[in-house]
Amino acid sequence: KSNKVKIVKTPGGKLTYQYVKKRGTVPKCGDCKVELPGIKASRPKQRMSMTKRLKTVSRTYGGSRCAKCVRLRIVRAFLIEEQRIVAMVMKSKKVVPETVPTTQQTSQKSK
Repeated sequence: KSNKVKIVKTPGGKLTYQYVKKRGTVPKCGDCKVELPGIKASRPKQRMSMTKRLKTVSRTYGGSRCAKCVRLRIVRAFLIEEQRIVAMVMKSKKVVPETVPTTQQTSQKSK
């Protein structure tokens, strides 16, 4: 696989072998395995010398996750946070009614 050759005719008329390098692949999303748009296809060694703008997009999780998965992560985090807040509010509402009836009972006893 790594030693493929192509026959090329030189200007002198000779036929010679030209070693063909492997084609690069576009990085894929870590969650849904879709090819990431906006990122250049390359081999790992080439990627080291490429500029940053060819390897990422300007977004959170730029060269790692696709936009759809990032949106899902943000929504999931938001919903989990909301759920936690609702749970806290419900817990505080449970505590408040317990204290309120005791004050009403004492006021009834004083009558």
